[in-house]
Amino acid sequence: MNLIDSFSAYSQWRDRSAVAVERLRNWLQSNRLGDAQGEMRLQYALNRLREDQLTVAFVAEFSRGKSELINAIFFSGYGDRILPSSAGRTTMCPTELQWSPGDTPGIALLPIDSRATHASVAELKRYPEEWISSELDANSSESLRSALARVGETRWVDKDRAVELGFAIDPEGNTGLKPGADGLVEIPSWRHAVIRFPHPLLEKGLVILDTPGLNAIGAEPELTLSLLPNAHAVLFVLAADTGVTQSDLAVWREYVSAGRGSRRGCLVALNKIDGLWDGLRNQARIDEEIARQVESVSRTLDIEASQVFPVSAQKALVARIGHDATLLARSELERLETALIEDLLPTKQDLVRESTLGEADDLVRQTRELLNARLAGIREQLQELTDLRGKNQSVIEYMMRKVKSEKEEFEQGLQKYYAVRSVFSNMTNSLLAHLGLDALRDETRRTREAMLDSSFSKGLRDAMLNFFASLRGNLHRSTDEIGEITRMLEAMYKRFTVEHGLKLTPPNSFSTLRYEKEIDRLEKAFNSQFNTVLNIVTTEKHALTQKFFETIAVQARRTFEVANRDVENWLRAVMSPLETQVREYQLQLKRRLESVKRIHQATDTLEERIVELQQSEQGVLHELEELTRLSNEIHLELNRDVTDPDHMLETRAA
Repeated sequence: MNLIDSFSAYSQWRDRSAVAVERLRNWLQSNRLGDAQGEMRLQYALNRLREDQLTVAFVAEFSRGKSELINAIFFSGYGDRILPSSAGRTTMCPTELQWSPGDTPGIALLPIDSRATHASVAELKRYPEEWISSELDANSSESLRSALARVGETRWVDKDRAVELGFAIDPEGNTGLKPGADGLVEIPSWRHAVIRFPHPLLEKGLVILDTPGLNAIGAEPELTLSLLPNAHAVLFVLAADTGVTQSDLAVWREYVSAGRGSRRGCLVALNKIDGLWDGLRNQARIDEEIARQVESVSRTLDIEASQVFPVSAQKALVARIGHDATLLARSELERLETALIEDLLPTKQDLVRESTLGEADDLVRQTRELLNARLAGIREQLQELTDLRGKNQSVIEYMMRKVKSEKEEFEQGLQKYYAVRSVFSNMTNSLLAHLGLDALRDETRRTREAMLDSSFSKGLRDAMLNFFASLRGNLHRSTDEIGEITRMLEAMYKRFTVEHGLKLTPPNSFSTLRYEKEIDRLEKAFNSQFNTVLNIVTTEKHALTQKFFETIAVQARRTFEVANRDVENWLRAVMSPLETQVREYQLQLKRRLESVKRIHQATDTLEERIVELQQSEQGVLHELEELTRLSNEIHLELNRDVTDPDHMLETRAA
């Protein structure tokens, strides 16, 4: 099972799952069983399936063979090196390799001077005019190689300009960039690069994130705060001839391990094992030496030895270009690729499956409740009219008064429903006041003012720590209000179920835990990158303030944007079933009353009306069967295992 086949299987799984969800959406529309909220939720699920991407980040210090490893895994089919791979630094800025339908092959480079604008890379992606773009010939390996070589371009600036652009300077070159004899500092020409071309894996939704070494990583906090933590897999590359150096360990602790709450999705490649193939040692001695190095790496990085994969990227590339199966096997690249597949795809598939099934199952449940309520109403009418067979006019008049009484009683209950809706609206406004972006903007402004007004380092630190405390306070208050809303709706759902026989399932709960965890992660990054005595004492106040807000505060805003979107979807979702059932019950009461009236006025016969209702009953039963069939199809597609050999055979056949 190779990467192409595995990603093809995953892509087909997404496509087939999207088709199944699309069938449900179209069926709900054609049978007028959906509403605007349900349509929006299904469209959101479809968008996630169709636009789903898997990001694999490659992280290493320079001269570890990272670019050669990317060449061997992804680009050997071109018959040559595509990414530049030579001694020294070849990747000087974070580089994304991707492709989406409708893209034009090309490279977009963001000038390093954009750091002076204090805008994030994510924000600048919305403004193409800020990037230097050029087309490339995706069919020419020379064109690709020339374009990719640009990510290694550098320029020389004075130390003040380097600091202004966010680079640390160290005369020894240990913790920052080392100035040359003329006092100038070599910095990357580009802040970020996006390269688009139609590679088979990129077409399937894979995004490759190639990162620079330690000093360049530290200059772009967005990389460490957002891109690396959000990557679905991180491949950390070491060299067998150097082992774990101090700079390797710093990259691992500060930028790889610290950014991932779980070690899942994080693999280590111990590259350049071909250095041990010196012709003086037999294979047994070579294997023993490799095993010792693997054990040493796992102990130093505090990970399982099974997460460390010895490999020779250079020999693997040569083997694949030369179709040398023996050399490829000795390079051990395929073991690493298999681990990457088994670590990446099932985890990502679980996430996509869970979110899609959550939306689909909830809407299927609501629709089933609606159809069951409709079926109960029809059967109640049938029973009433069947009981009227052979009865006199006075019984029909009694039945009409009974239905009118039920209608009046329900309308009285509606007054309580409208009162609850009013309270719900007020509680929603209160919730969004704490969780909303206005509250975050106010806190950001207060924190900025406190930092700029501070005269001592303690004031700066307290202002930044209070920022996190305030965000957590807002999340905790939001949790309390969500609990109140949930309890109020549960009571209302129960009332309408007991008093009027509505078929309602208690509303789903909502948790802010994931956003609290993200704030915890941001504070951990803040403590390691900002909240140090050396950093606070040596960094000018305005520069520190600006750096804090263009990195930490920007990420906090993104977290709250996601929280706002999720809680607004939840608020609409918990009210939608009750609103739908109330409308359906009103409609059924109206139909019952009209039916009895028509019989009373002899405008149609009792038997004709009974036949109509029997046909309606069969129609609803058929709709319930169709709903079950569509739901089963969605479960069947989403529960397929893309790494299962049988599924792989189906993919190849398709």
